[in-house]
Parts: sequence; structure tokens; C-alpha cells
Amino acid sequence: MNSVNYQKELDALLAKINKENECTGSCPRLFLHSCCAPCSSYVLEYLSDYFEITDFFYNPNIEPEEEYRHRESELIRLISEMDLRHPVHFQAGRYDPSEYYESVKGLEHIHEGGERCFACYRLRMEEAAKHAAEGEYDYFTTTLSISPLKNASKINEIGQELEAVYGVKHLPSDFKKKGGYQRSIQLSKEHGLYRQDFCGCVFSKHEREKERK
Repeated sequence: MNSVNYQKELDALLAKINKENECTGSCPRLFLHSCCAPCSSYVLEYLSDYFEITDFFYNPNIEPEEEYRHRESELIRLISEMDLRHPVHFQAGRYDPSEYYESVKGLEHIHEGGERCFACYRLRMEEAAKHAAEGEYDYFTTTLSISPLKNASKINEIGQELEAVYGVKHLPSDFKKKGGYQRSIQLSKEHGLYRQDFCGCVFSKHEREKERK
């Protein structure tokens, strides 16, 4: 893992984009993978000043389906309620948990936060990169780095690898920085968002249940 300051990289890139927006009167398009409404809240507030965003809900790791649909509907509601500078469009991904289990095959017993989670990051980010390339978006990224429990270095490393594969620029991020995580909590309260206490997969749920006991 490296020690790159991804927030500093993002600040420099957004300053450049803002200058270009002022000159051209238009803004670039961002394909944003979202894991849930609470994590998306600050990211949408932050990035909608610079991009026209498509918010992509693709998380086959989440079970059961009732939980998945609840999180999806909360994201749709949040987008409809937020007053944002540039348009935000919602796009639903397919829901097929078998895709998740295939991606983490052989890693089922790895502790939360390790290689199993990294495979899950890649699965969701690669699906976003594919759609971003097909739709000729300017950038793609994910909300995942806003969580203090997610590895921002690994997320950005995967994003850079996918940029090389699919030819669409990855937007660097460490959204928890600059008070981003705290702001997401505040926005979640303001919008009355459902905040789950586990990542979404059965493994994270079981670990959380063990912690409670």
C-alpha cells in the first residue's frame, strides 16, 4: 500500500475542472458507484458542484433482497430530496448475489477488511467502470472511501487499474477526509436515512452479531 494523499489529488483536479467549467459553461460527467444513501449523501453534495452525476446502485454483496431494496429505495429518495447544483441521475444495477459469491470464492473465512473485501470493491468498481466506458463518461469513482472501515489506498489502486483497462478516468478519492464522514452522518439525520450497522454481506453481518454478543 502507498501513502498517496488522494484528497490532495482530488482537490487539485476539482480546481482544474472548476476553471474549465467556468470557461466552457459545461461540466464533465461522472459515473458514481454508490454503496448506500448515507455514504452517498456527502459525496453527492460535494461532487455535484463539479459534475453531472449518474448514481449507480450495484451491490450484489447485500443480502437479503429485502435489505438490498430498502437501501436502493433510500438512495432514490435521497437523490429526489437533495438540492444540488448539477443534475444527478439514478441508475439501478442488476441484483444477483451469485456474482458476489463467485468473486470471493476461497476468501470466505478472511476477516472483514481483508482480501475478501478487496475482491468485493473490485467487483462493484469494475461494473461501474464498464458502464462508464460504454456511456462515454469522463470519470468514474465510488463512494466506498467515505467509510472509516474501508481501505482508501486499495480502492484507489483498483480504480487506477480499471482506468487502464477500460479507458475511462478514475476520480481519486478519500471522501472521509475534510470532515466528509461526519457530514454524511449529519445529512443522514437531516434526511432521516436508514443507516445500517453492517456492510451488507452475510460475512459482515455475522461479524457484527459476534461483536454484539
